[in-house]
Amino acid sequence: MFDKLIAKVKAEPKTIVFTEGTDARILSATDRLLKEELMGVVLVGNVDEVKAAAQAGGFDVEKAQIIDPATYEGMEEMVNTMVELRKGKMTPDECKANLLKGNYFGTMLVKMGKADCLLGGATYSTADTIRPALQLVKTKPGAHLVSSVFILDRPEGMGPDFLKTICFGDCAVNIDYKDDLDKEGNVKFSAAQKLAEVAVEAAGCAATFGIDPKVAVLSFSTKGSGKGGTVALSQEAAKIVKETHPEISCDGEMQFDAAVSETVGQLKFPGSPVAGHATTFIFPNIEAGNIGYKIAQRLGGYAAYGPILLGLNAPINDLSRGCDADEVYKMAIVTAAL
Repeated sequence: MFDKLIAKVKAEPKTIVFTEGTDARILSATDRLLKEELMGVVLVGNVDEVKAAAQAGGFDVEKAQIIDPATYEGMEEMVNTMVELRKGKMTPDECKANLLKGNYFGTMLVKMGKADCLLGGATYSTADTIRPALQLVKTKPGAHLVSSVFILDRPEGMGPDFLKTICFGDCAVNIDYKDDLDKEGNVKFSAAQKLAEVAVEAAGCAATFGIDPKVAVLSFSTKGSGKGGTVALSQEAAKIVKETHPEISCDGEMQFDAAVSETVGQLKFPGSPVAGHATTFIFPNIEAGNIGYKIAQRLGGYAAYGPILLGLNAPINDLSRGCDADEVYKMAIVTAAL
């Protein structure tokens, strides 16, 4: 999987921002990315502290650009831009206070075209990575929400070839899906439309990683075998995807065994083009998704890459705070390839 991504980032060079420039894992990944000439790197942090941390770890980051928000010459322009973006929700002083933080500063570098993409979260929470992105970079045209996927990859020979590299969503951002209502109580954008949007975004992301996106909208029920819970949500979401994006192979609702086993799939969901062949799995809430990807990772032999954020105007991704340097390196490649 990564050979193709590396070829892509070399052919289309990008500059990535790391918001936690003194972190040893970030510095190790930076050293490797620069030596392999995969992308330009901006490290956010105090210059002396970043250089000292790099020296202490034996990392070569001389070719990286180190930017300290406290001494950044373009801060006034950045503050003014953020005030405009926040549309009266923050004063200039509040904007500057936020921009002195690595997560906001790095996001604004992307917004202002000083960098192409961003990777954060080695020490920040997912919310602290997403919040600046929503406020500054914002969602792309037509998007109603930000969602996420994990790309799961395992070695050859561990199961069916079509399940070597798969996509799970949403496992990190949306707790659940509820109708958006107007002041009169009418539904403006339904829960099912939201889940359908997650499915469409996930399919597009899966294709970027060379996955043929056969999308299964999951539930504890297959083709109406169960009632209650999220069954109706998954049914309606699958229906919306098929109606609005007929080019995407999508079906649901279905159980996981029906999605991956052709024997079970055709028994429970006869005639479905997805049942037994799914490669992209859409969970009805974050509890199912988060538990599911961790089971696949810990018991199924999959390496998990993500969460990869979808629906934003620029590639901005989140790291697990428990990540290691190799995960940072690989997520940087993933981010630059989007």
